[in-house]
Parts: sequence; C-alpha cells; structure tokens
Amino acid sequence: MRATRLIRITFLAALALAGAARSQPPPAAPGLSSLDGVLVLNGAPYRGMGVNYFSLFSRALKNPADRSYATGLRQLSEANIPFVRFMACGFWPSDWDLYLNDKPAYFARLDELVRCAETNHIGLIPSLFWNMATVPDLVGEPIDQLGNPGSKTVAFIRQYTREVVTRYRDSRAIWAWEFGNEYALAADLPNAGKFRPPVWPTLKTALQRTARDELTSKALNTACTAFAETARSLDARRLLITGNSLPRPSAYHNTLEKSWKPDSPAQFESVLLRDNPDPFDTLCVHVYPKEKKSDVYPGAASNLNALVATLQALAAKNRKPLFIGEFGASATEGPEAERALFEELVTAIEANAVPLSALWVFDLAQQDKDWNVTFANRRDYMLRRIGAANASFSRKPPAN
Repeated sequence: MRATRLIRITFLAALALAGAARSQPPPAAPGLSSLDGVLVLNGAPYRGMGVNYFSLFSRALKNPADRSYATGLRQLSEANIPFVRFMACGFWPSDWDLYLNDKPAYFARLDELVRCAETNHIGLIPSLFWNMATVPDLVGEPIDQLGNPGSKTVAFIRQYTREVVTRYRDSRAIWAWEFGNEYALAADLPNAGKFRPPVWPTLKTALQRTARDELTSKALNTACTAFAETARSLDARRLLITGNSLPRPSAYHNTLEKSWKPDSPAQFESVLLRDNPDPFDTLCVHVYPKEKKSDVYPGAASNLNALVATLQALAAKNRKPLFIGEFGASATEGPEAERALFEELVTAIEANAVPLSALWVFDLAQQDKDWNVTFANRRDYMLRRIGAANASFSRKPPAN
C-alpha cells in the first residue's frame, strides 16, 4: 500500500513538474527581434539609441595590434550607449585579402571584437557588405550580377552570410544582422552613368566600369533577399536590416520613368516598402537635415519631426519596427546650428517613440571636419545627450 501510494505521489509530482515546465516561457532569444511589429530585446519591448562605430573592426582588420575598439566600447558602455552599428567586412576589395588568404586569422580578429562587446555589454549590429561594388569586384563580375541568383556575386553573399551568422548567432552581443550601407540610393538613377563606382586598381576594384555597373532596384532586391533568406535560415529571430537610407524624394519616378518628378506620399510608402522587403522585419532609413533650403523631405514632410512621425506611422502600419540607422548634424553648419539641428533630430526621435536609432559617427578621424564625435572633442555633448535619452527610455514603457 505504502509502495503504491509512493509511486502515485512520485508520478503526480512528475506531472506537476512537467506542467510547470510547460507553463514557463521559453528563454529569451539573444538579440533584437520583432514581435508583431514591436521591437523586443530579451523578451521585453525595447527602445534604444546607439551610435555608428564604422571603423570598429576595420582598424583591427588592417592592424592586428590595434585594439582601440576596447577603449571605445568601454567608454560607450559607461556612457549608457547600448549598441553600435559597424562595418563587419572590408570596404575595398583589397581589404578582403586576409579573409581570402587566411580565414582563421580573419575570424580570430572578429572573434576578439565580439568577445570585447560581450564583456562591455554592448550590442552589435554588423553590416556584412558595406560597399556596393566590392563583392562583384572580388569575384570579377559587373554590378548587375547582384540581380542574378546564380551568379558568383550572390554565391559569395550567401557564403559570407552563412559563415558570420553561424559563427556568432549564439553571442548575446549580436543584436541584428544588416546587409549593407545605402545601396538603394544608387538604384535606378536617371543619370546613373555619372555615378558609377570608382576605379582604383591599387585597391583591386574592377579596371573599368560600364552600364552593367549601374544598379537597379530589381537587382538590389535579389541580392538583399539572398542575404536575408540565408540569415533567416540560420537565425530564426534576430532582426534583419537592409541598411538602406531614406528613399530619395523622386525614387518612385526614378524607377518608373527615369525622371526627377517628386513622389506622392503613397509612392514614397511603396518605395520604402520595396527597399525593405520581406523577410527583412524592420523599416530601415537614414535621416539627416536638408542640405539646402530648396531641398524637400520625402513623403510631403514639412520638417524633421513631421518626417520622423510619418516614418513611425508607416512602420506601425506595416508592423515593422523603425530603425533610423543613421542620424546626425554636421560640424560644417557651425556650432550653434549644428547643436540646434542635432537637438531637433533627437527630440523628433524621442517624441515619436522611435524604437531604434544610431548617431553618425563615433571615433572616425577621417571625418573630423564634419561628422566625427568622440568623448574628447567638442561634439561630445551628443554622446551625453544620447545617454540621457536612453536613461529616460528605461523609465518609460515603450510605445506599441
């Protein structure tokens, strides 16, 4: 009797434990994800403002002794800046030499960087194919082969994506996967012949450019989709980001009729969605102040706040979190105008509850005259302002 009762109690206890286990939510997946259009980090809705750290990896790629990123990541973490977007590849074809000739050494440098980000609790958004012409140049094809699913160009995109995602998908430092930087700005230009990629033989680019090196939105969509499908097949949840900028005010008519006729708000929306196709689960844009008073913002927006409000509304409508992957104000505006424009941008991002945004650019000495922001230069107030914004986000529930 006692033995039967003991067996029954043990059985019921096991059932209870099993039920409890089933009722517990699954462990939060690492990185950012989209839950029905809401940005989520570690299982909870999230808002954050980070920085672009363009040279985070490229300096170590050129010089293995250069670990300056360790100081930069520590400073950002201490300043309450939670993530960085960076170029996780070479810029010119020559910058891929280490990858092509000694892959273990290449990834050893990237491994060390990822570990450093983990130590400093900094999120990483690696952009895998920053420069549009580089992969076609690496494999000896014109840029139109971005649109050929069977090309060596697309095969290389799939290969590198597979290697990077497989290697780092278990790291909590990786917040998202990004394709490249602002490819769509080069697509379907009426005067594309004037803007073909440069020829630099010493950097191992193609030796000449032809009409086949003029990007179309159709070709770009093919390459983007190859990247996204490969990444998603290996990582089921993390955000996928195109890296595209805000569509040009005439992008729809550029494609339709090779004209500069301004797009309507509906046409602007159609291009925004075209440039951020499924399975990408974010709307990615880069937002900057107008360069000239005569310029116009797309989507019939009258100012920066109206533009950001429009973008956030479209993101909510299409259930894709908005990522302002770049924003900033140039030092060439002069200190007072620069500060006013920067504050206008940050205020618009805050007021419209944009879930994710990143300042251009942290610790990039090549852009000292216009964009560089460090903790030691005059523009350090931008970093303090971003840190304060993040502190305020943590005290407020994110908007749905």
